[in-house]
Amino acid sequence: MHVDLYSDGASRGNPGPGGYGSILRFVDSKGGVHEREFSQGYRCTTNNRMELLGAIVALEALKRPCHVTLYSDSQYLVNAFNQHWVDGWLKRGWKNSQKQPVKNSDLWKRMLKAKEPHDVEFVWVKGHAGHAENERCDALATSAADDPSRHKEDAGFRG
Repeated sequence: MHVDLYSDGASRGNPGPGGYGSILRFVDSKGGVHEREFSQGYRCTTNNRMELLGAIVALEALKRPCHVTLYSDSQYLVNAFNQHWVDGWLKRGWKNSQKQPVKNSDLWKRMLKAKEPHDVEFVWVKGHAGHAENERCDALATSAADDPSRHKEDAGFRG
């Protein structure tokens, strides 16, 4: 099955309150379109963590292996796979090319596990450029970031 995944993250300050928004969309065998949205806010986090978490949560929601086209305006997320940064981090034991620990390694490890059963293609889209699904994900992410009643702790954030 083919699934389109759209994802975005936001933070108010970096670090600061943040949130993510994601959409999963697929067409069933009868031509019916199905869509599911995800959103969550956090008290203190970073934009990059939210960009990752939005994609992770949506991938984790898939119940069987799929071909996934993941659309994100985060070059951090897209380039990590398309430019094989993750491969280098794995070879170096989660160190970057400067031999420093990879930031957000907890989420990168979770991302690798979440995407493992799937065939995932990463596609960069320009943010705030009228892409309807990216704009919707941005609205989900920013509303979650701006609503303290929806905030959780980002247990992996090390500020």
